[in-house]
Amino acid sequence: MKDQPLDSIDLTIPAKPDFVGIVRLLVSGIANRMGFSYDDIEDLKLAVSEACTNAVDHAYSGGDGDIEVNCNLFGDRLEINVIDRGHSFDVNEVEQRTGPIGFEPSMNALRERGLGIYLMKTLMDDVEIKGDNGVIVKLTKHLRKNEVELHVKSPASYPYR
Repeated sequence: MKDQPLDSIDLTIPAKPDFVGIVRLLVSGIANRMGFSYDDIEDLKLAVSEACTNAVDHAYSGGDGDIEVNCNLFGDRLEINVIDRGHSFDVNEVEQRTGPIGFEPSMNALRERGLGIYLMKTLMDDVEIKGDNGVIVKLTKHLRKNEVELHVKSPASYPYR
């Protein structure tokens, strides 16, 4: 049996670019409260933005629809589900088309080739994408509370004056 989240937060936004920033703010606030590092929070914001932008751009083909965002807070990780009920796609086909990134005439060409999926997989610890009657993107980032960068001095090493 899977462990249960300590808390769960749900948000539904219209599938429009203007509302993606709200999801970024939500995720940033949750991750900050959980104790994620600045770099991990930035990674989370970028990954969730990519997942939401993919839903905005591809799920509803200019029609009306909603994006559901579900944040599950665990003691050791944050799981974010970005769910749309629009057009599904074959993840394997998109990843095969992506191939190595070369010189393209524009960033739009890169985005169409699956750069968003590549970014999400690079920035997160785990990414699951399911496409059936819509798309569910599950983004997981583990909390690294006990890791300290080697170049950071302990506060105990500074003498009090």
